[in-house]
Amino acid sequence: MDQMTDAASDALEEKHLVTLEKGKRSHGPTSQNLVFAEIGKHILFVPDILDSFHVEGFTAKHYDLMVVAAAIEFADRRWSRPSSWLRRLHVTVPVIDHDAWSRSEVQTTLRSAINFLTGDSWQFNFVKATDRSPIGSRQMPLVFDQTKTFAIAYSNGLDSRAVSALSGSPAEALCIRVASTKQRRLDGDSYFTQIPFRVKGFKGKESSFRSRGFQFAAIATIASHLSNITRIVVPESGQGALGPVLVPLYNIYTDYRNFPTFFRKMERFTRALLGTSIKFEQPRLWSTKGETMTAFLGLPGKKKEFLVQTRSCWQTRRIVNAERRRQCGLCAACLLRRMSLYAAEVTEPKDTYVIADLAAAEIEAALSKIADDADRNIMIEYGSVGTRHFQHLAEMAELPDTALRPFASQIAAATGEPYEQTLRNLRLMLMTHAKEWRAFLSAQGDGSFLRSWLDGGRHDRFK
Repeated sequence: MDQMTDAASDALEEKHLVTLEKGKRSHGPTSQNLVFAEIGKHILFVPDILDSFHVEGFTAKHYDLMVVAAAIEFADRRWSRPSSWLRRLHVTVPVIDHDAWSRSEVQTTLRSAINFLTGDSWQFNFVKATDRSPIGSRQMPLVFDQTKTFAIAYSNGLDSRAVSALSGSPAEALCIRVASTKQRRLDGDSYFTQIPFRVKGFKGKESSFRSRGFQFAAIATIASHLSNITRIVVPESGQGALGPVLVPLYNIYTDYRNFPTFFRKMERFTRALLGTSIKFEQPRLWSTKGETMTAFLGLPGKKKEFLVQTRSCWQTRRIVNAERRRQCGLCAACLLRRMSLYAAEVTEPKDTYVIADLAAAEIEAALSKIADDADRNIMIEYGSVGTRHFQHLAEMAELPDTALRPFASQIAAATGEPYEQTLRNLRLMLMTHAKEWRAFLSAQGDGSFLRSWLDGGRHDRFK
């Protein structure tokens, strides 16, 4: 009992991250609750990538925001969560524009956004940086053929590919790469870059990384501000933006990364810091991913091959890299992809997925290409959770208005839409999802192992 009490007490203790300028050394030892991160050693800026952001108008506040985002990532991934989820995190960051970051409105809106996003309690202490030119004197401005009208956080996924095209011409879109790795452009892509910093040199103890949403939004805001763009298009369709809030995982803080309320909080923070009104738009909030793919294919010159070339799977395990990089086929992202492309009447190559046969009666048969027992077990876990999530989301279409009212009210408050219209839109999106999900399940056959998972089984109907 004493050991459990000690563990609970330690979990509630405040964790301190002190970010140091390049070349500065800490004045004391690290401990379980005190860690130092040095810029240039633990937070690394990649010059070639940073050049794409270092355009006319780049100010100290832009650089400071990148350092703050990196420090948040370091702290978020450094300390594991207790069973109660909430952590108390205190981050000290050296900033060049100390006057801006010291303003109460900036600190209040920052904490409001990151607390809501991660479910933690964050405190920030900003100290005056001594190095006024931490980036150097590089100047490689981006030159666009014509004025960009909107920015979009771009990945190699279905939504960003489709919604970028649906939102305007390629010449109008500033496609911002918000991942940590560089990828080659594919046919149909326009310009994008990637996150210009890396966080390293620590043992990651927490995998949830909810602060990723803040990092993405911050980088998109910086690039938009430098490009004189006031519109940031969020590409996620209804299931991805609203599904994690409508059907949250048991005993885990709700995932708000693409929820409208979070974007309103980010807008207030960036307006307080940068003095500009940049808006996050969600044009496909009330559409399913299948509807978004169908709309994309209805555009002139858009081919199904443009969608087939994309990647949705977030798995990095060896099961998807055994022969060549493939998609697992069974995680929630892959199931949503497969359902959506089925709804849009897009057929993918047979070798797209490691776990290709969803019609198999036994899960063991579907996992035949995965030799390692640990890999098989984790894919069963991912697949069963994802399957039930989409089933529960489909079942919400049959709920009475009273059950949907809390969600509709929260969304309406964030979007500014009338409550009745929001409720109607929410129900229509859920009904369309239910229709697409049931059609996809039916296509797998009555004997599919997916159906056994809906009945509460974890392996197959014969066990």
